[in-house]
Amino acid sequence: MQKFKRKVFYLGGFDPRGVRFYHQLYREQAARYHRLTGEDVTVGARRAGPDGSLVSVQWDVANEQAGVAVDYEYLRWEDLIAKVWIRSPLPLALRAARAYFGHARFMQFGQMRKLRSGPVITILYPPLFAVLIPLLLALVPALLLSLLLPFWVSTLVGIGISALLSGRLLAKLVVPWLLRFMTYHGALAADGPGAELDARLDQFAVRIAAELDGDWDEVQIVTHSAGTILGMSILRRVFALRGGAAMPDHAVMVGMGQVVPVIGLRRDAAWYHDDLAALADKAFRYVDISSPPDGAAYYNVNPLRLVADQYAARVDMLSPRFHLFYQPDNYHGGWSNKYEAHFDYLRVGDRLSPLDFISLTAGPRTVDEAVAAFRTIP
Repeated sequence: MQKFKRKVFYLGGFDPRGVRFYHQLYREQAARYHRLTGEDVTVGARRAGPDGSLVSVQWDVANEQAGVAVDYEYLRWEDLIAKVWIRSPLPLALRAARAYFGHARFMQFGQMRKLRSGPVITILYPPLFAVLIPLLLALVPALLLSLLLPFWVSTLVGIGISALLSGRLLAKLVVPWLLRFMTYHGALAADGPGAELDARLDQFAVRIAAELDGDWDEVQIVTHSAGTILGMSILRRVFALRGGAAMPDHAVMVGMGQVVPVIGLRRDAAWYHDDLAALADKAFRYVDISSPPDGAAYYNVNPLRLVADQYAARVDMLSPRFHLFYQPDNYHGGWSNKYEAHFDYLRVGDRLSPLDFISLTAGPRTVDEAVAAFRTIP
C-alpha cells in the first residue's frame, strides 16, 4: 500500500520545557489514540534537524494501519525563552509592573473586548491577584491574631503565613506564568523580535520553504499559543523566500489556542502590523482551532482581520468543543485549570475528535477532511 506522506512543522508557545517534554507528550497522546482507534502510532526517537542543526529536532511517526508516514519537525526556541524566563518573584513583579504600564498605554482594550472578553480578564487578573492574594493572606491572620497578641507579633505571623501560602496559590491560578507571558510580549510588541529571535525566525522560514515543494502529500505548519504570533511572521518570510508565490495546495497552517491580538492590538507594534498586512493578499490555507472557555485564546478571531478588511487566504475558524470529547471528571475547566486547558489542543480526549492533535498529525485524514468531518458532529 502506498503511504500517505506528511510533513509536520510544530512551533510551540512561551514555554522553556522544550523538545523533551513535547516529544514525551506526543508519545503519551499517541498511546491514547491507539486505545481509542486500535491504530498503532509509533513515535521514533529524537534526532537533530537537517545538517545537525539545533534549530529543530525531528522524529518519525508511523501509523501503519492507516498507511501514514510522518516526518515531524519541532522548531526550537526554548533556549531563547530560557534567557528571558524570570524566576525570582521580586524581579518578576518589577518587570511585570513596567510591562503592564506599557500594555495600559498601548493596548487597544476596547477593540480587544469586542473580540473576546475572556482574554481581557486573563490579561488583567494576574497583577490584581498578585497584589490582593499576598495582602489578604497577611492581613486576615494578622487582624485575627491581634486580638490575642501584640500587633507587631501578629503582623510578623501574618507576613509569614502569606509568604508560605501565597506562592502556591498564585501558581495554582497560573499568575506567575501569565505575568511572564505578558512581560515578554510587552517587550516583543514594543521592541520587535531582536537579533536572536529574528535570526531564528529566518531559519524556521528557510526550513519550511525547503520542504513545501517536496515529495509530501500534506505539509502542516502547526503553531500553538504564543507560537501563533510568531507563525504569522514566519509565514511572511516564507512567502518572501518563494518570491510571493502562492502556497502549494497541500500546505496548511494550523493555529491552536491563538493569541495573535496580544501583539496585533498593540498600537506600538508597527513591525508586527506590517507582517500581518503583508499576508492580506497572499493565498494560503489557515485553520484556527481555539476554544471559547480557554481564557488565554482568541476564539473566532481571524488574525488577518486585525489589520485588513479583505484577505486572500482560505480560512476556517473552529472551536474544538472539548466538552464533547472529555468525560466531566477529565475536562479542564475552571480557574485552577487554565494552564492545562491551554494544552488540551495537543491532547487526545476520552472520545476521538477529528481535530485532536494525533488525529490531525498522524491520522489518515487531511486537514480539510478532518475539518469537514468535525463539522458533521452535532
